[in-house]
Amino acid sequence: MRALLVAAAVVVFACGGHPPVPRRGVVEGDLGPWKFRRFQGPLLDVEVWVEGNKAEAYSASYITADAEQRGHIDDKDLVNVFVTRYETPDGVVRATVKLARRLAQDGGYQVEEDKIAGARTLTIIGHGEAWVMWPSQLHVVKVGGRGRSDVPKAMVASYVDRYPSQLPGGSLEGPLPPGRDDPPASGRRLDKPAYDPSSPRPDAEHYDPSKVKLPDHPADPDAAGSGAAGDGRSPEAGGDPAGSAAGAGGKVPRGGAGSGAAAPTAPTAPARPKKPRRPK
Repeated sequence: MRALLVAAAVVVFACGGHPPVPRRGVVEGDLGPWKFRRFQGPLLDVEVWVEGNKAEAYSASYITADAEQRGHIDDKDLVNVFVTRYETPDGVVRATVKLARRLAQDGGYQVEEDKIAGARTLTIIGHGEAWVMWPSQLHVVKVGGRGRSDVPKAMVASYVDRYPSQLPGGSLEGPLPPGRDDPPASGRRLDKPAYDPSSPRPDAEHYDPSKVKLPDHPADPDAAGSGAAGDGRSPEAGGDPAGSAAGAGGKVPRGGAGSGAAAPTAPTAPARPKKPRRPK
C-alpha cells in the first residue's frame, strides 16, 4: 500500500501537479533541512477572522538539523507555520488584505508585497517577529516566527506549492477585494421594504415631475401686512383701530373696532335756511 502511495506521488510530480493539501492543514513531516517537531490543532482562535465564515487553525513547528544535533534551539533555528481553514472561500482574500493594511498602519510593523517562489505574498516584519502570509482558496497560510528578522524562503516555497497564492497585485494600495462585508454596488437591485401608509417612502426610481402637483405658494406675509395696514384693520401692522380712532377724535365708530366697517367721513356743515318770502 505504501508503495502505491509513493508511486502516485511520483506520478503527480512528474505531471507537473502540486502536492495534495494536508488533511490537518500543515505538513507533518520533514521539509528539506527543516525537521518537523510539533503539531497543534484544531485551534478556534484564528487570526484572520471572516464574519459568517467558520474557521479553525492548525500549526506545526520545524527546527534545523543543526539545532537537533547540538541539542539547543535558538530563535533562528525555529520556524512556525499556521494554516487557517474556512468553510467557504467567501471573504478570505478580503479579510487577509484588511489585516495586512491594519498592520501597515501600525508604526511598529513594516508590511510589503513580495514574490517568493513565484507566488505573491505579504511580508510582515516588526515587534521582534517576521512572517510571510498569503490567502489560498479556503485557507490562509502564515510562515515565520518570533525573534526572527526574516523568513526562510525554502519553507515558504514548500507551502506555496501546496497552497497557491490568490493575493491580488497592489493589494496594499488598490481597492479591497470583494467579500462578505463589501457594500452593495450601485447597480445591484435592493429589496424594497413593505409599504407603510403611516410612513410612506418617496419612490425616486419612478418619480415623474409632470404627474406631481405642488401646493400653491402662500401669499407673501409682508405684502399682506402692508395691505392691511393701509385701511387700519391690522392690529399687527397698524395697531388697534379703536385706539387710532380714539386718538383722533376720542370716539369709536359705530359697530365697534372689530366690525370691519370703514371709518366715517367728517360731517358737512348744515345748509342755511332760506328766508320766507313776504306776502304781496
